[in-house]
Order: sequence, then C-alpha cells, then structure tokens
Amino acid sequence: MGESNEETAEPSAPRIPRILAFDVGDRRIGIAVSDPLGYTAQPLFTLHRTTPRADMKAVARVLRKHAATEAVVGNPLHMSGDQSPQAAKAQAFAQQLRADFGLTVHLWDERLSTTQAHRHLDATGHAPGRDRRPIIDQLAAVLILQSFLDARANQKTRNG
Repeated sequence: MGESNEETAEPSAPRIPRILAFDVGDRRIGIAVSDPLGYTAQPLFTLHRTTPRADMKAVARVLRKHAATEAVVGNPLHMSGDQSPQAAKAQAFAQQLRADFGLTVHLWDERLSTTQAHRHLDATGHAPGRDRRPIIDQLAAVLILQSFLDARANQKTRNG
C-alpha cells in the first residue's frame, strides 16, 4: 500500500487562528476573515439581517467553518471620537459575540471605512447603485480587519 499524504508531507508553518471581522449595520453585516497565516483580510459575504436569533445562528456557522477564535467589530464613532448611535449597536453586537461564543472581541475604530470602500469601488469602475451595497459592507469589513491586522503586526515588531 502507498503512503498517505499526511505521512510524507513537509511540516507546514504553524496555523494562526483565524479572525473574523464584522461591519455591523441595521440591515446587513459585512463579514471578512483573515488568511491562514494572519497577514491579510479576505471578504466572505454580506449577511442580510432578519432576526437577532437567526443572525447569531448564521454567525455561529461562519465561526465554526473558519475555526475563528477572535473577532473584530467595527466601532463607528463620530469624527470627534464621540459614540454614535450605530456605535452603541455595534458594541451590543460585540458583547453578544463574547457572551454567546466566548470569543475575544476587539472593537475597532472604523471611521471612514465605508467612505474608503466607496472610493475603492469607484476606482475600480464599479458603478454606483443599490447592487453595490452588499459589496460595500464586505469591503468595509475587509478594511476594518486589515487595519487591525496591520496594527497588530506593527505592535509585534515594536515589541520585538
């Protein structure tokens, strides 16, 4: 009999636990995930919200599928740094993630992430309109997560 791939495979780099990012809105939640090495953010999908219970069931499936151990939730503060009404909703969502799944959840300043997402789509020639809203939510989640990953990498570099 032949050898299995597991027995002959080269040792791989250690897997970094995946991180999910959420751009939380009233109607949609953009979701992104870190790559297996923890360097880049990748878009997953946009969850169209129905009920809080159904939303959390969908989130649970994504957490299991990607074996995520941490989450980053965009915290949409006002430009002044004061809390916005939407920030309170995002913070409640983050707290629910902690309570329901025992995750480490980071609130991440997402000021201008949606504006940046619109600029990225404009630059790529994607026409404005209703059909790009779900894409904006995913791209905002990617920008939130990439900012978090970059800050974490910079912190590790500074700390040696």
